[in-house]
Amino acid sequence: MDFELGERADDVRSQLREMLRAGVPDDFLGAFTDDPADLELTMRFCAELAEAGLLCIGWPAEYGGGDGTVWDQTVVREEMWAWHEPRGPQYMGVNWVGPAIMRHGTPEQKARHLPPIAAGSVIWCQGFSEPEAGSDLASLRTTATRDADGWLVSGQKVWTSYAAMASWCVLAAVTAPSEPTSRRLTLFLVPMDRPGIEVRPIASMLGPHHLNEVFIDELRVTDADVLGTPGDGWRIMRDALAYERVGIARYARCEALLERVREFLRDGWDDLPESVRTRWVRALIEIRVAKLLAYVAVGGEDGVDDAAASAARIVTTTLDQTVAELLFEALGSAALDTGTDAALHGAVEDHWRYAQAATVASGTIEIQRVITARDILGGR
Repeated sequence: MDFELGERADDVRSQLREMLRAGVPDDFLGAFTDDPADLELTMRFCAELAEAGLLCIGWPAEYGGGDGTVWDQTVVREEMWAWHEPRGPQYMGVNWVGPAIMRHGTPEQKARHLPPIAAGSVIWCQGFSEPEAGSDLASLRTTATRDADGWLVSGQKVWTSYAAMASWCVLAAVTAPSEPTSRRLTLFLVPMDRPGIEVRPIASMLGPHHLNEVFIDELRVTDADVLGTPGDGWRIMRDALAYERVGIARYARCEALLERVREFLRDGWDDLPESVRTRWVRALIEIRVAKLLAYVAVGGEDGVDDAAASAARIVTTTLDQTVAELLFEALGSAALDTGTDAALHGAVEDHWRYAQAATVASGTIEIQRVITARDILGGR
C-alpha cells in the first residue's frame, strides 16, 4: 500500500492549517467546556469548513460533499484532532451518521438529513449503549413494540455524548426479541424533541455534554424513521462503529502535543532524564504505527474493515495513555497548571483526562481485542 496521500491531500492540509490558525485560538481545548463560547466557536468554524468544501470533502457532491477521496477526509480528520477538534460534535455526523444514511437511507431520509450534516448545522447523538449493554450491544434491552401506527419505544440509554445539545439521535431498539442477534435490532432516526425522550446529564471529568442518560418512555416512531429495514440494525451498527473507531484520529493530537511540549521545554529538554527522552522516541514510533494502522483500515477496497478498525483503535487508545503519562512526567507539576499561564493553556492536563476514558469509549479495548482475535483466527 502507498501511504503517500497525494498532492491534493497536501494542499488540503495546508488550507486547513491556515484556517485553523486564523479561526481557532491557541487556548481552545474543545467544544465541551463550561464556556458556551467554545461550542459556538465550533459551530461557526464548521460553517466555514462547509463553505470551503472541506467539512465533508470525502462525500459525493450530490450529498453536499466535495467529491474527494477517503484520504482527503483523513487529512481533515487528522488536522481537526491535532487542534482539539474544532468541529465539536460534528465528527459523528460527518464520520458515520451521514455515510450510514447514504448507504442505507431512503431518498426522503437522504434529502432531509444529509444537507444539514454537510453544512455543519445539525448535531447528532448515538443511542446505542445501555446500563446493561455497553460494549456488548447485542444484549440491548430498549424495546420497540409494533402497533398499527408504527412502534412504541421504551427503555434507557447511557453514556450518550451530546444528547443534551443534539437535534437528532440514531436510536437502537429491539424489534424482534426472539430472533438471533443479526435480526433482532432496528435503528431509528429520531428527533430529540419528540415526546417520550428525557435527557439527564452525567457529571464527569470529561466536561459538560459528553455523558448523559436518555430515558425513553413510549416514544412514537414510524416506518419513515427506520434506517435500513426492520431487523437490520445490527449489521448497520457494526458498519457504523467501524467508521467511528477510525474517525477519532487521536494519534494526530498525540503527535501535536509531543511537538508542542518539546518546543515549550526548550533548553529544559536536555535536562530530562535519558529514560524520558528514550520513551519520547518510542512514542513517536508508536504514533507512526497507529497512523499506518488507521490508513490500512481506511484504505480497504470494501470500506472500513471491522477487525482492521479495531486493531487501529487498540493501538491509538493505548498510545493516548502512554503519551499522557509521558507528558506529565516531562512537565512535572506544571502539567496540572490551569489558566492563561499553564503549559500549552492546560492542553496536557486536558489530554490526560480524556486519555483515561480512551480504552472504554467506542467499545472497550477488551472487545476490540476479541474482534481482532476472531479475525486472525478465522472466526473461531
